Amino acid sequence: CAWRSASGHASHSRMGGRLMGILSGMRVVEGSAFVAVPLAGMTLAQMGADVNRFDRLGGGLDAKRWPLAPSGRSLFWAGLNKGKRSIAVDMKSEEGRELITRIITAPGEDAGLFLTNLRVRGWMDYETLTQFRKDLIMVTLTGDRHGNPAVDYSVNPALGVPEITGAEGSTDPVAHAVPAWDLLAGNLCVSSLLAAERHRLRNGVGQDVELSLKDVAAAALGHLGMIGDAALNDAPRTKAGNALYGAYGQDFVCKDGERVMVIGLTDRQWRGLVKITDTGAQMDALAKRMKRDLMQEGARWELRHEITEILKPWFAARPIAAFEEAFKAAGLTWSQFRSLKAALAEDQDLSAENPMFTDLHQTGLGRFPVPSSPVSFSEHPREAARPAPQLGMHTEEILGDVVGMDDREISRLFDRGI
Repeated sequence: CAWRSASGHASHSRMGGRLMGILSGMRVVEGSAFVAVPLAGMTLAQMGADVNRFDRLGGGLDAKRWPLAPSGRSLFWAGLNKGKRSIAVDMKSEEGRELITRIITAPGEDAGLFLTNLRVRGWMDYETLTQFRKDLIMVTLTGDRHGNPAVDYSVNPALGVPEITGAEGSTDPVAHAVPAWDLLAGNLCVSSLLAAERHRLRNGVGQDVELSLKDVAAAALGHLGMIGDAALNDAPRTKAGNALYGAYGQDFVCKDGERVMVIGLTDRQWRGLVKITDTGAQMDALAKRMKRDLMQEGARWELRHEITEILKPWFAARPIAAFEEAFKAAGLTWSQFRSLKAALAEDQDLSAENPMFTDLHQTGLGRFPVPSSPVSFSEHPREAARPAPQLGMHTEEILGDVVGMDDREISRLFDRGI
């Protein structure tokens, strides 16, 4: 065990008063690394669940992962572990593994819920754990369906996504900076756990739930019609830069050197863009010349280069300030390209003006806007964002609240370095 309270005694306070969120009363145990499963646990914690994360002494695989604060502390770890309780245990020892087993399988109608992507055969798998709790629900994320390791940056190349990402005409594959499959898989872990828990409430039985990162990605590509496209059409989909595939959307450089993205996906969006740029006559002439109906999304995609050439002079002649208010008033779908630093400085949606954000000072990190759940429930006021715990911060609480140990038993574990 890795943390002692200032008094040296277990407080058993459950983080100074539990949340009253929609999942209040639910207890989840999490053993994880990387993005998806920590995200799943954090999502449940932000909805009020008591999420207890266990790590090895000294921290898990993500303890020092970039990005880092100026202090050297991991902003990545802090971001994905907000609102959880933390226990640190020597899992190399038999006694440490027994403790983790007791935490995962602790009694309680709203307990027995385990999220992991670090399954270990022989002690931290469903078959072993259900010897201690028959109605355990265990949700396990693997890399692929064969059990091989995978991350977003390996799944994307395997499924061909980098070959359709990047500048038009480029032959270099482009990986995405945002781990889309991890984010989707994390939320599917949440959905799976809640579905299994609903089944347990109705039928009294737990279950072993498994999904893989690669399958999540492959399913998403299938849902979007991309697998069907590859199977049925002779011509492969190619790179299109910032163009919106299948309709019209394009970036433009303005007179002030700034860049904007404008969207003409729906009829309303397209009509508004044409009207406010006063290019109706030119668009009509283009449609007549090419014998195409620009009210069709596909036609706009096929003629995107010609449309862009019509619109380009309009943007090149104007700074953003000259049309920003008119675009907003007309309800156009558009945005300015910014760096993340610029967005943080300029966009109120990334500030405490947005009820999702709380300006928090976190030990070892500093003060910056921290998001709570983006979901708003009418019967449960949005909880303010809470910081991630320090490693092992709630060791005594968890051993007392969850495992049911008294102070003397807990002290012996500390004394033996467990």
